[in-house]
Amino acid sequence: MKNKVLSLLTASLLFTSVIAQQAYEPTQENLKTRKEFQDDKFGIFIHYGIYSMLGDGEWVLHTWNLKHKEYAKLAGGFCPSKFNAAEWGAAIKASGAKYICFTTRHHDGFSMFDSQYSNYNIVKSTPFNRDIVKELTDECHKQNIKVHFYYSHLDWGRDDYPLGRTGRNTGRKLQENWDSYYRFMNNQLTELLTHYGPVRAIWFDGWWDQDQKSGFDWHLPQQYEMIHKLQPACLIGNNHHQLPYPGEDIQIFERDLPGENTFGLSGQAIGHLPLETCETMNTSWGYKITDNNYKSTEALIRLLVKAAGKDANLLLNIGPQPDGCIPDTSIERLKNIGKWLEKNGETIYGTRGGVVPPRDWGVTTQKDNKIYVHILDWKDKGLFLPITDIKIKKACLFKNKENISFSQNKQGLFLQLPEVPTGVDYIVELQR
Repeated sequence: MKNKVLSLLTASLLFTSVIAQQAYEPTQENLKTRKEFQDDKFGIFIHYGIYSMLGDGEWVLHTWNLKHKEYAKLAGGFCPSKFNAAEWGAAIKASGAKYICFTTRHHDGFSMFDSQYSNYNIVKSTPFNRDIVKELTDECHKQNIKVHFYYSHLDWGRDDYPLGRTGRNTGRKLQENWDSYYRFMNNQLTELLTHYGPVRAIWFDGWWDQDQKSGFDWHLPQQYEMIHKLQPACLIGNNHHQLPYPGEDIQIFERDLPGENTFGLSGQAIGHLPLETCETMNTSWGYKITDNNYKSTEALIRLLVKAAGKDANLLLNIGPQPDGCIPDTSIERLKNIGKWLEKNGETIYGTRGGVVPPRDWGVTTQKDNKIYVHILDWKDKGLFLPITDIKIKKACLFKNKENISFSQNKQGLFLQLPEVPTGVDYIVELQR
């Protein structure tokens, strides 16, 4: 998704956004959607575009210092003949994921949908001549998979896009015209929000591209207002690595769980909005032919569990191949995650972060009168939980409902496990 250094916008942009949006009040439909989003807990990110043909990720136009006019010729050979929306939908459904986020337009500026505002799209510029976004969203609606759209705020190919920190060597004429580019973006966003049925979220990829010293104003308040007017229930998230701005409905963390920052992109504080962490299945977002460094199924399940324990969703990425197929390894991981969720989804779906904050041994989730203790790394039969203000009436193993001995006093709860925990996630169910 990006090889970028975290930067801050100037105070003037923040001030402008706050003043213009300080009166923003989410609709009841929006608040309902936020809760639904939090209940879902698991989504699939899909990075797909003509960059997939070069097999070196979605930033290849920038990283290879290609000229955009030469890069654009890839469209003439882009024909994902094996793309099958039903097969993609089935794979996502089998994973247990409740929603997708699809890259409708990435930084290279190529639109994966039929747009009347740019011929540089999959219908008008390729021999494929089909609207993948339309086919995929129709299939997702059919299979009750919620639809989120990724949309890039920057463009390495359009001459009217102001010169930013990336894509500087693509050979653009640099006839900067922010008003023209802003209208173009809003026209395309209007298309996405009026031609493809219910869209549960628009996922922007940050405003980090512009020089922070320039005081560049993205006009986010006006754009957010337009989106909320077109679809009042639609959520807005922006991967800008800051606390959410007024008008945003989701706080996004990249490659790290909330409160962590090992990758250097998620050092922001945690706000009050629903949380989402996006992460790759291997190490790349777009298809990279040399990247076979896939995380194990066990590691991905534990990531999902840890996200839920931090009251966050996991948006797990896949990068389809140029021919339109999802890589076999990704299919295998999705299927195995789904099998685990079939048995243990009750402890993830619809939950919120548990009463015990994340520990080295694992996390807790909670729902109704139950607390789920997810033991991920513990080599002892005894486990102490600092639960003092909730009276626990019963403890059992989630997998078979076998009762567990426990004692509780003013210091907390002590579980006497029947065995040393093993497996990807050893779950204890507590009832209040």
